[in-house]
Amino acid sequence: MEVDDTVCSIDAKFTNEVSALLNPPHPLHLQEYFDNVISRRQCRGIKVKQNGELGKALYADLDFKEGELVLKDQMLVGIQHCSNKIDCLVCSFCFRFIGSIELQIGRRLYLQDLGVSVNHESDLETFKHIPEDCCQTDSSDGEDNSLMNNHDNLGNCASSSSKERFPLPREVVESLMNGELVLPYSKEFSLPPVVRCAGGCGEAFYCSKSCAEADWELSHCLLCTGESSKSLCREALLKFIQHANDTNDIFLLAAKVISSTILRYRKLKVTHLEEREKCATPNVSDHSDISLLLEAWKPISMGHKKRWWDCVALPDDVDSSDEAAFRMQLKELAFKSLQLLKAAVFSKECEPLFSLEIYGQIIGMFELNNLDLVVASPVEDYFLYIDDLPYPEKQEAEKVTRPFLDALGDDYSVCCQGQRWPSNNYCTQTHLQGGRGYNFICR
Repeated sequence: MEVDDTVCSIDAKFTNEVSALLNPPHPLHLQEYFDNVISRRQCRGIKVKQNGELGKALYADLDFKEGELVLKDQMLVGIQHCSNKIDCLVCSFCFRFIGSIELQIGRRLYLQDLGVSVNHESDLETFKHIPEDCCQTDSSDGEDNSLMNNHDNLGNCASSSSKERFPLPREVVESLMNGELVLPYSKEFSLPPVVRCAGGCGEAFYCSKSCAEADWELSHCLLCTGESSKSLCREALLKFIQHANDTNDIFLLAAKVISSTILRYRKLKVTHLEEREKCATPNVSDHSDISLLLEAWKPISMGHKKRWWDCVALPDDVDSSDEAAFRMQLKELAFKSLQLLKAAVFSKECEPLFSLEIYGQIIGMFELNNLDLVVASPVEDYFLYIDDLPYPEKQEAEKVTRPFLDALGDDYSVCCQGQRWPSNNYCTQTHLQGGRGYNFICR
């Protein structure tokens, strides 16, 4: 498939709107936005400032103590890497580990035993063994099938672990998952129960009802593959997810940006219409209001952007003579992904968001800033706790835990890994007084 700008009809139709969306904000508007973000976080002694050479940077005007929490930030969007989903079961909104230590270990061993090609039927069998006390459900019949449905996409994800292991009998692993086997001292590392997606998909799980609702309202209602999904076409959405998992899961993050912008636009429009009705103003037209779309886009407009296919570094194994062909392949890949996403969540009122230029620059924004999402594993903490026990207790506990540690191998400590985009996206430079050891938390 060869992509030509003439093929992208949306880019040609909405040239002015696309240009307005990608136009860098005025420095005064930029400063006002970040001042508001810092104010909402109730942070003291820090400020985001513009630097002509370094760009946006976080400055401190207080002498913070080493180890002191400076900023607790909030993610606008984030994803867990597909390859990491076999190793870690986390909340799809805040990325906190969920279930139990037993479930984390048992689920991982079970899926690793199935190998790289985990198919749908195997997933159904896997999640039948998750105990009810690790799950919360709002279903009227009291049954929770959320962990047993729609795990097709997990089948394309290989575990990030690769070290030599010592497999355990399947019945032992199943007893760990279904709650029959309780590991010593695991209660010291209690995790929140698994809450299913309100839309009925088997791809998103949460640590609480509040996280499930927040994710649904932010973007997941459009990206859910369950029966209650608000996407235009669940089949198209599944194809989009499949394509992203097979090629580059950064497309999933871009989809969250577009979906969240659409939903913010709709909320702004409802508020706008209500205000007009109060003022007895004639109804607005059916055409999209670019000012509302720009307002909905504002959090993303603050990030530095370039086209993805233009800003990706040339890999070492690609000769410079093949650079043009390499970058065209990336553009074609983005175009294919965009077409699949458009079929799944297209909004006529927000049509400019589906231009290839917008899509490419969203992905390029992630490429340029490259903000990793990392959450430490409680499984690692658990085994370290066992190792630090006094001798008699340690010896007794390891009679039970050692086989599981050996089965996990050297990669027992794999953490949750993904990508994120924070609301306070100053990203690259931090200027602080005093010593080292400052804490920044993004949630």
